[in-house]
Amino acid sequence: TVLSTHHHWDHTRGNAELARLQPGLAIMGADERICALTRRLEHGEELQFGAIHVRCLLTPGHTSGHMSYFLWEDECPDPPALFSGDALSVAGCGWHLEDTAQQMYQSLAKTLGTLPPQTKVFCGHEHTLSNLEFAQKVEPCNSHVQAKLSWAQKRDDDDVPTVPSTLGEELMYNPFLRVTEDPVRAFTGQVAPAQVLEVLCRERARFQLASEPPQPQVRALLALQWGLLSTGQEK
Repeated sequence: TVLSTHHHWDHTRGNAELARLQPGLAIMGADERICALTRRLEHGEELQFGAIHVRCLLTPGHTSGHMSYFLWEDECPDPPALFSGDALSVAGCGWHLEDTAQQMYQSLAKTLGTLPPQTKVFCGHEHTLSNLEFAQKVEPCNSHVQAKLSWAQKRDDDDVPTVPSTLGEELMYNPFLRVTEDPVRAFTGQVAPAQVLEVLCRERARFQLASEPPQPQVRALLALQWGLLSTGQEK
């Protein structure tokens, strides 16, 4: 069985080849756009593989059909795990590309943010350093951000992963999970959580464009999505 978080090519491009190599392979997810999908999952649905339980958590925002997977094992001392795709990453999240900021807030704060704090978070990308540099811009006095950034820089120097984190840690330094905190509100100039989140996503896109300019096509797409393109008369 393949559990796909969302339809983007960098997460599902291998599905068709896996299905070709393994006839009868089940490819599951919540979005019909997922490559080679054989079964569409619903929010709250539970699967079981031996002693491993999987709870399917619909987490729209990055995409409208993003599904995260919460796993635990019977009679196991290890903490549960969350495979969050691009919905939640170390110190960040997938930038708001589809759906509303309110839906994204629901996904992050209510669906994922209320899982057990010891849950290990396995995200889809290693964007930790860039995420923490942005988090430091949002909350320059947050000692948890500073400590995690120093740790991540050392990990990067040693060429070792920064994943997984834990949900409890994320709540201390991830600005996208801290939208009700005063310093984060002050940075965005907003109070309502969804509006804070929307500004954070827009500022994160600006930060990425300024610090790590991507290929021209990607840069233009991000700029268009976040209203950063100006007309010839604007400066």
